[in-house]
Amino acid sequence: MWGAQAMTVTMSAVAQVIIDAGIAEAKAWLRIETATDDAAIGALMRSAIGMAEDFCAQAMFARSGVERLALSSEWTRLRVCPVSAISAARAIAADGTASALAVGAYSVDISGDGDGWVRVSQSRSETRLEVDLMAGISANWASLPDGLRQGIVRLAAHLFTEREQSDPPPAIVTALWRPWRRMRIA
Repeated sequence: MWGAQAMTVTMSAVAQVIIDAGIAEAKAWLRIETATDDAAIGALMRSAIGMAEDFCAQAMFARSGVERLALSSEWTRLRVCPVSAISAARAIAADGTASALAVGAYSVDISGDGDGWVRVSQSRSETRLEVDLMAGISANWASLPDGLRQGIVRLAAHLFTEREQSDPPPAIVTALWRPWRRMRIA
């Protein structure tokens, strides 16, 4: 049934070149000069990026994604942000089959703060909509704002050094991310 999937977002993975740059910065922070722990640090880097995205409610790095939401003639805000492009929309039937919508059959808007909006302008029998989009704060590791990048590095380093303990992340991590946190009232 559709209810549990009312609004889902599926984003492509963060590019390996971004993960590699994060690994290099985390290794410098940890003063590690060998490649022995690169796989572990890479996994922790992916986790730290995911935690930053969850905390800030924003995609850190630009990548493609698909969002499913209720089909409506009213403007509906997409969950993922900041959106830089909305490239296609499909109506989803009850049996799961998708029908591409013509450009004139739906409208899109991206606000100045990166919120993506969509609405279907023609009456349809389907009740779900699937939207292709591009979202993320930064195109690469180096251009991610310093506070976000440093918080990710510090969290990955913390997870690496405290792997035997369950200590909470350092308060500095959330302090670095807090200015980027987006809160929404439902």
